[in-house]
Amino acid sequence: MLPRLILPLLCALFSLSATAQETVLRAGHVFNSETGTYMQDQYVRIEEGVIQGIGPWSAFDHDGTYIDLSDKYILPGLIDAHVHLTSDAGVHGYKRLTRSLARQAITGARNARRTVEAGFTTIRNLGAPGYADIALRDAIEAGDIPGPRIIASGPSLGSTGGHCDNNLLPAEYGLKAEGVADGPWALRAKVREVRKYGANLIKICATGGVLSKGTQVGAQQLTLEEMQAIVAEARLSGMKIAAHAHGNAGIRTAIEAGVDSVEHASFISEDVIAQSIKNGTYLSMDIYVSDYILSEGEKAGILPESLEKERVVGKIQRENFRKAVKAGAKIAYGTDAGVYPHGDNARQMHYMVNWGMTPAQAIQAATLHNADLLGLSDKIGQIKPGFYADIIAVSTDPIEDIQALERIDWVMKAGTVFKQD
Repeated sequence: MLPRLILPLLCALFSLSATAQETVLRAGHVFNSETGTYMQDQYVRIEEGVIQGIGPWSAFDHDGTYIDLSDKYILPGLIDAHVHLTSDAGVHGYKRLTRSLARQAITGARNARRTVEAGFTTIRNLGAPGYADIALRDAIEAGDIPGPRIIASGPSLGSTGGHCDNNLLPAEYGLKAEGVADGPWALRAKVREVRKYGANLIKICATGGVLSKGTQVGAQQLTLEEMQAIVAEARLSGMKIAAHAHGNAGIRTAIEAGVDSVEHASFISEDVIAQSIKNGTYLSMDIYVSDYILSEGEKAGILPESLEKERVVGKIQRENFRKAVKAGAKIAYGTDAGVYPHGDNARQMHYMVNWGMTPAQAIQAATLHNADLLGLSDKIGQIKPGFYADIIAVSTDPIEDIQALERIDWVMKAGTVFKQD
């Protein structure tokens, strides 16, 4: 007897719908994020967007309607710990001066949909002007638009003329990014400001960057005292801190100051990798994006000086990623999506495998480990009772072919189906 599907009761393709009171999945192969292995032929029972039960299909009374995913590989919804939803990959450098805040917010709505349909049901947005990422988060939570669960930083905090500043216009225009401040107390005030307007976490720029005009990519831009002040102020309200840092000195100082993750970590040395392990600091190393910058960046408006910086940074970062993996560092899955097109977030998976991870480890970075980094390890990153029903399905085993995660067939977030192929 053919299973009776409940697809007509679910959302139309790529659209939102009311969550069914109870949904049952028949899952062929369910990925266990803790062990990196599969459980075979399972049921998953969902109520009000939360997983209520999971176990062998043969032991479940399935005399009712269910969604048949018995030929699929089922995984927790993926998590990207470093994206910029309001950024457009085709708009870099001076082109960014043509984009209004309102236009960026609309771009964010488009990118949010692409991201969730790519199987990323939770993201951490690290830096957006005008609190556009906060507005986007709230609109998604209200059900106004489709998108992933967002942990948002609002404007990035940094020093005058640094990577988090806007250095594209001369002095007479007085252009200054809203997260810029100098000195421990001024930066404490900025933490309070972004918290006031709804930020979930703090993002700082500890060193120069690739895509910023006039900055040395490895140069430290905040002092230890400034970073410590930011961390201390953020901790008062339970906020976590992500530090953009390419240069080794800046990475070392950020870890000493107590940040939760270091983004990029391109020039990290072996002794600072050891420091990150001792302190429990996550390294979020975006080892795919270099290919996009060097192949498509000039067309997108990326400045010549930035392209030159990337030619130096990309290979070194990948080599240091391999060292960090081998040493046993805590690796987050962060891609810097927005520099490259949103929706391609899973492309980094096979780069992580090529540079030292097993497929299971790469998937765990984007599920179990990112959930821990975001402080949501009891809610996301696993398929088990009590967790949000964030579930994706693919037709090919990603342990055998990690690029299968670039071909997502089916996406559920908190019990609502967002994509069905």
